[in-house]
Amino acid sequence: MQDRDEVVGGDPLDYLNSLYGLALKLTRNPAAAEDLVQDTYLKVARFSPKFRQGTNLKAWLFTILHNTFRNDRRGASRQPVDVDSDVVESLPLASSDDDPERRLLRSTLDGDLQDALAALPDAYREAVWLRDVEDCSYQEIAAILGVPAGTVMSRISRGRKQLYEHLVSARRRAEAPSALPAGATGASSGSASS
Repeated sequence: MQDRDEVVGGDPLDYLNSLYGLALKLTRNPAAAEDLVQDTYLKVARFSPKFRQGTNLKAWLFTILHNTFRNDRRGASRQPVDVDSDVVESLPLASSDDDPERRLLRSTLDGDLQDALAALPDAYREAVWLRDVEDCSYQEIAAILGVPAGTVMSRISRGRKQLYEHLVSARRRAEAPSALPAGATGASSGSASS
């Protein structure tokens, strides 16, 4: 940006990590997340004269990022995918442990919570993430996602309920005694005493 003073309310670069975190949640791909954040900052620079004083800078940045993601996704769905099967088959299989997003989540979140978050539908996961991790208000999330505040509250409520149910289910599975006693082989031993 040539003149950062045009955007009142702080430096847009102060939100780089938060924007990258949301972009990573949306794209589930570190390279795509970096591209999305870069595109977002290009639009911020381009449209900074349209930023109104008194507007929440964080919400404005998240809205630009979300709209950019949505537009890119819509455009990508119209483009054919060209795949070279020989190249794909020659590539080594990547372990899920190599994914930086998974490493970051694993280092900061419990495994059951990671699984529960990953199991949420995109709309719920995004709303819960913005509220509980990014600490955005309902109005900010509504502006970012382009939906009414009531829809945001509903998504967060349903998302949290699904998280809770997933975590309770995981805890029950972990605490459940195994079906077979220790040392049992599973084969019935038909010993008859005569």
